[in-house]
Amino acid sequence: MKQLGTLDSAFINLEQANTPQHIGGFGIYDPSTAPGGFVRFKEVIANFEQRLKKMPIMRTRLIEVPFGLDKPYWVIDENFDTEFHLRHIALPKPGDWRQLCIQAARLHARPLDMSRPLWECYIIEGLDNIPGLPKGAFAIYTKMHHSLIDGAGSQSFMQALHDLEPSPRSIPVEDTTGEDQAYAPVAITPARLLRNAAINNVSSSVGLVKGTLKLAGGLIRTALDIRSEKLPAYPSAPKSRFDAPVGPHRVFDASLFSLDDFKAMRRATDTTINDIAVAVVAGALREYLQHHGELPDESLAASMPVNIRGKGAQTDDNNQIAAIMSLIHTDIEEPVDRLLAISRSMTGAKKFVDTPLADPIKVAGIFNPWLSKRVARWYVNGRMTERLPMGNCCGVITNVMGPPFPLYCAGAQLVQYYPMGLLTAGGGLFHAVFSMAGTLSISAIADREAMPDPEFYRQCLDNSFKALKESVAQRYQAATPVKKNVLVKNKARRKGKAAVNKSAVAQRKAATRKESQRRQ
Repeated sequence: MKQLGTLDSAFINLEQANTPQHIGGFGIYDPSTAPGGFVRFKEVIANFEQRLKKMPIMRTRLIEVPFGLDKPYWVIDENFDTEFHLRHIALPKPGDWRQLCIQAARLHARPLDMSRPLWECYIIEGLDNIPGLPKGAFAIYTKMHHSLIDGAGSQSFMQALHDLEPSPRSIPVEDTTGEDQAYAPVAITPARLLRNAAINNVSSSVGLVKGTLKLAGGLIRTALDIRSEKLPAYPSAPKSRFDAPVGPHRVFDASLFSLDDFKAMRRATDTTINDIAVAVVAGALREYLQHHGELPDESLAASMPVNIRGKGAQTDDNNQIAAIMSLIHTDIEEPVDRLLAISRSMTGAKKFVDTPLADPIKVAGIFNPWLSKRVARWYVNGRMTERLPMGNCCGVITNVMGPPFPLYCAGAQLVQYYPMGLLTAGGGLFHAVFSMAGTLSISAIADREAMPDPEFYRQCLDNSFKALKESVAQRYQAATPVKKNVLVKNKARRKGKAAVNKSAVAQRKAATRKESQRRQ
């Protein structure tokens, strides 16, 4: 058996009925690339079974320590059944985009069965009335508990469950005995778990004292750096409807864009793809809140996960993420001005990655589950997000880069993908940006009470993108002729200098020959 790390334990401790701690998403597949142009459910099951043999963590279940005195453990589920985790459903007619979004939101709102391996997968057919999809297209929705994987790790998970060609050669079965052994349920008894807990609590008490002192020191240094302006001021933002307590129901919608359009805007403005995606989200939030008469005069702020793999000390956690807070400048109307302000704020926010302010969620995993779960329940049930807000935030915006090459499942090509994040007690909106094979999607999952009209919000995303694209074109194309004239003048100047230099060289050579003849 293998004990969970601090950050992975935090997501287990934060699990509540209204805020389940799983992430996921759905991809849409074109079956025309499969042998025979058709994919059977049993072929998808066989594909998953073959690949799950190489991923022991996906065949483990959670073992809780009695009385919540220590972090839980992962152990191989000896009764693991692939078909329990793979379900087959279909949309009712007409099978349009709105129905798919509603179905995905309902599936995502349901907590996982915590007594089984913490993931589920649904094959969804009947996508017959969604424009732009190939005939016979189907979707695969997958959700995994955040303790199993983070956003960056999900990319590896996607690649592990897909092929790089429609008809791959048989995958060699790798020997995973060593990995399986790490999760083996060796003599698991309550007495053994309690004995381990007693030993761990002694060592963790020392570590907790050291960690508390380190945290206090880090917070003091951070405060001094902010005061001396080595670090920018930490974002302060007004409340919005998305800071309210979260209910049990979800809504979902998304927009799909051309990645080339984002790249063109990136080159023109000297920003990043992520900056532009955040600017699109900010413009959509501005229009949405303005429509409802709730747009604050000050800028909203958003939390943004950061992948810290390869940075600092390595851990055994499946999650290796931090989170920064940045203003998204919803108070600026002009799209390009808003984008440039976001780029500056993001640059400043990244300076907090190595500070304690980037690791707030770890607190939920430092203490034992008995205490952490009770505090989380008190915070949620007592609606403390209204009374003791932990920093106002309009939600999360995360950016996950997908593979730049085609992926296939049972021969069917993945043509679109839409990630879905989790909501927290005071965070009722989650945006996920995903780029893949020339497209970029922006997905939004929200509490249904906070966003009762997701179709309108998707229109706000589309409007924001259009306005930003047009504003970038107008501002930077207007400057282009000036740049071209400068280039022409510079080219002419260089040609003129070259001609003068060539003439001077010829004159020096002639003078040299004349002087040589005179001496002879």
